[in-house]
Amino acid sequence: MEYMHKFSSTEKVIFGILTILAIVSAISLAVITADNFMISIPASGGELREGMVGLPRTINPVLAITDVDKDISSIVYSGLMKYEKNTLVPDIAESYTISEDGLSYDFKIRPGIYFQDNTELTADDIEFTIGKIQNLNMKSPRHADWANITVKKISSLEIQFILKQAYSPFLTNTTIGILPKHIWGSVSDDQFIFSQYNIEPIGSGPYKVSSIARDSGGIPTEYLLKTWGKYSGNKPYISSIRAMFYSDFEKALNALDANNIDSLGAIPSAVAKRLATDSAQAYRIISTSLPRVFGIFFNQNQSIVLADKTVRHALEMSIDRNSIIEKVLNGYGDAIDSPLPAGFLNASSTKDVNMAFDGILKAQTLLVKNGWVKDSTGIYNKKVAKSATTTLAFDIYTTDSPDLRLTAELVKEMWSKVGVRVGIKVFESGDLYQNIIRTRKYDALLFGEQIGKDRDLYAFWHSSQRNAPGLNVAIYTNSKVDKVLTDIRETIDDKGRINSYILLDRLIRDDIPAIFLYSPDFIYAIPKNLKDISLNSITTPGDRWNSIGAWYLNTEKVWKFSANQSTNN
Repeated sequence: MEYMHKFSSTEKVIFGILTILAIVSAISLAVITADNFMISIPASGGELREGMVGLPRTINPVLAITDVDKDISSIVYSGLMKYEKNTLVPDIAESYTISEDGLSYDFKIRPGIYFQDNTELTADDIEFTIGKIQNLNMKSPRHADWANITVKKISSLEIQFILKQAYSPFLTNTTIGILPKHIWGSVSDDQFIFSQYNIEPIGSGPYKVSSIARDSGGIPTEYLLKTWGKYSGNKPYISSIRAMFYSDFEKALNALDANNIDSLGAIPSAVAKRLATDSAQAYRIISTSLPRVFGIFFNQNQSIVLADKTVRHALEMSIDRNSIIEKVLNGYGDAIDSPLPAGFLNASSTKDVNMAFDGILKAQTLLVKNGWVKDSTGIYNKKVAKSATTTLAFDIYTTDSPDLRLTAELVKEMWSKVGVRVGIKVFESGDLYQNIIRTRKYDALLFGEQIGKDRDLYAFWHSSQRNAPGLNVAIYTNSKVDKVLTDIRETIDDKGRINSYILLDRLIRDDIPAIFLYSPDFIYAIPKNLKDISLNSITTPGDRWNSIGAWYLNTEKVWKFSANQSTNN
């Protein structure tokens, strides 16, 4: 420093400039070094404010029916198995074995699994939970999954399930959340649905209820859920989820627009189209196809004209699926021409299905070739006897949902251009099921089928399900299809099941018992800084939480070497 006193004023200025340049260069070099040798990785922390429409009533895997109850149950409770990156993997289970005949499933439970009140989870809790599901007094929506299954406790950490007949998708049932017996065991059947633990749940999942905010009437307005440190799997990155409840979708949407919540699921397609164009907001829109099959199912027993395969073929040829998806779903859906939902086993269900649109002319040509003639009103008729004529006319029955009403109108317009007289009969959903579907009193039914994670189509297409409560609404009978459906249920080998699905798809499409239209999307608004979220293969809105362990809001910089070492470990 003593030399600086000898510098002239000019030399001091030059020295100062050089010093600043050296400091800037050092900082730049440090930044470049950090960029080259450090990377961003997910970091723990942050809170996700999730909007939910409705109120929690039974946050209980045995009883949950509403989306709100299923949403919270899915992260508070854990099951023997869980879905992770589209694959079933052990959760509470440490391992499992399946007998060669597919009738016995033996699970070993991880030691040291704890409920969120610090009580250890054992086979007793699993046996108790399944027993409650099987108890008819509970009226559990999961009862059908566990009917006729024998539960056998082998030890405190081993349990066995015995099936009466092989059912290859059975493992999906074991994702059911497990109740703590020490809490629920003293609750009678009559009081089960009224227990406070339906509102203040205690499970063993990745998040536990930390606090509940209530209004002046004691009604919950929001739940604060924080990560459970003793969860059996990897601790989620997001430290807390604040579930905020709204009485209707409009209120939830207003909260999203006002930045009072960060995320909102099950957004209608028309709303999503608007939100997706608003880049100034803090959220973005993502979507994925749901395993639901919407189509028009023909009742050939009631309608003579629909019993004619030529007619059914002509009707299918004249459907513009892309037009329906754009006008009804605002582009948030996939066109399908198969009983399998979009993307199911890579089936031929894509947005380009059957879109060559000379379909109306081809349909008319096919009808004329098979003896149909237009009358003075432009409707096709056909002589079936010397003095008898059949008119190409029938009614479409559907529910009063806006999407299905509009779909019915569009289909009617398309078929009218061909020369078909179509009526539309709309019913309230309960009335449609009780008085139309159950009695099978319809010509054609515009209806949606929800395919479960088990990918079991038995209830929709097996001939034994033609009558209520079966869901074979096409009243379809094909002995080859019956056999394939049974084989799918009994085949454990994945390759064999895939081949059976391919055959099933071909057989049903060849018979044209229905015209398949689309699989709709699940649409989700999420914050722009939410990363690594996956919506692949969700069956219900609550399934979006399957990948919650990988979601993150925050990042941190680490040395590449350190990150690689962590990955290898």
